[in-house]
Amino acid sequence: MRILLVEDEDQIRKLLKMNLELEGYEVVSVDNGRKAIDIIEGQHFDLMILDVMLPEVDGFQICQKVRLNNTKVGIIILSAKDTSQDRITGLKYGADDYLTKPFNLEELLLRVSNLLKRSSEESVNELEYYEFGDNKVNFITYEAEGHQGNFRMTQKEVLLLKMLIERKNEVVSRKEILQNVWGYDVFPSTRTIDNFILNFRKYFEVDPRKPSYFHSVRGVGYKFIIEVI
Repeated sequence: MRILLVEDEDQIRKLLKMNLELEGYEVVSVDNGRKAIDIIEGQHFDLMILDVMLPEVDGFQICQKVRLNNTKVGIIILSAKDTSQDRITGLKYGADDYLTKPFNLEELLLRVSNLLKRSSEESVNELEYYEFGDNKVNFITYEAEGHQGNFRMTQKEVLLLKMLIERKNEVVSRKEILQNVWGYDVFPSTRTIDNFILNFRKYFEVDPRKPSYFHSVRGVGYKFIIEVI
């Protein structure tokens, strides 16, 4: 699980980063709102912890901007602004939780754990099993049935296929795939993603040379097409 920590107080930032990493999370920390936005645009995170009073861009603005494009990532506001109106503003802009300073470290870690667990459970519940044509895919066991018979998919294949199916009939950009399937630090080449699409065609298409489901959109990304009856 990857967490973005945006906090301009050095002592608090270092303390939180250390304790979150001790819990097993991968943590990226920054002390500036503008830097945070730049990082968010190029990386994938499972949860964000945002201070409100930040240089250049405040935490409320970051939260609002993130929610325009991403409704799934967990967001916790951690701030010294403790009025009821501040809490309402944070939640209105899309935060999942709001914790005021000074805070109890154990309580924050528990809230982080609960939010990540809930997000993970919701993600699993969204799509566990899917059928299209004569094909069947179990996203829990990674088992699938296609035109070549029964087989087991890899984790990356499952993540990519699930993403394409959840966005069926929409073009999914290469950038989105890189962020959500591979993460920020291991970017495969475009050819690598093409090879995954070619594998899907071999697994699931009647004629892989004339695909019905898996299409490449030149210069943009990929699309899973399914007829809506």
